[in-house]
Amino acid sequence: MLRSAWLSDRVKADVWLKIESVQPGASFKIRGALNALQVLHTERPDVTTVVTASAGNHGTAMAIAARHFGFRLRVHLSVSAPDAKRHALLSYGAALVEAADYDAAETAGRADSAESGAPYISPYNHPDVIAGAGTVALEMLEDEPSLTVLVVPLGGGGLLAGAALVARSHRSEVRVIGAEAERSPVFTAALATGKITTVKVEPTLADGLAGNLEPASQTFDLVRDLVDAVALVAESSLETAMRGLVYRERLVSEGAGAAAVAALLQGGLDMGSGPVGVMLTGRNVDEAVLRRIL
Repeated sequence: MLRSAWLSDRVKADVWLKIESVQPGASFKIRGALNALQVLHTERPDVTTVVTASAGNHGTAMAIAARHFGFRLRVHLSVSAPDAKRHALLSYGAALVEAADYDAAETAGRADSAESGAPYISPYNHPDVIAGAGTVALEMLEDEPSLTVLVVPLGGGGLLAGAALVARSHRSEVRVIGAEAERSPVFTAALATGKITTVKVEPTLADGLAGNLEPASQTFDLVRDLVDAVALVAESSLETAMRGLVYRERLVSEGAGAAAVAALLQGGLDMGSGPVGVMLTGRNVDEAVLRRIL
């Protein structure tokens, strides 16, 4: 973790950034992928192929982990996935199957698994993926025990659910806040209605957070029961966060990776009086997008 003098000054709090964007595959997703495939490799030595759906980063992490453990991998991917993520997937040897959008990719991935018998590893709705993702929060609380707030990007909820499980089991008084893209308000709608609800998903800089939830996803119950608040993040705030991270911290981030920073900059979060931990979760952004924002 690094203390951010820029953010600390802007929001009048002691802000620490957890830099997951420098992990293999350039995102936190390697944690869940390695954990899930390690468990599968141990418990199912007969398995040779695995299937997943991805907005990009989970697929890349799965490709790295699959190569490590000797699995073949098929990734169902939206046609709108950024080129940076598509190229990363191909470079690690994954077989790509394109779908119209992320929701369609997820449906196709589950159907592929049912037909082929290859295990489907969800980017978020899988206990071993959630557990692996939770190690981000575990390290944050170990490195800075005085943290009183965790701000976490929120897409399918695997990272937020894992972080909340860790926080509740280690320091129950820590506030856990999710940062959700305004153009994909999946959890905001679900928490308002008390059940998983299909929402209209619009194009967003935070493409890694966009898409509806699988039916009966375990992440909904975990977020509902363990998370203190969910903040909706505007596109303009994502741009401000990405730009500020480059100019003030010399850190490149994709939109989804900067969502927690964007939530902080928007204001309105109940941050208490102690140090705030903010997850910076990925940097796989297309060059053209980064040029435009800068």
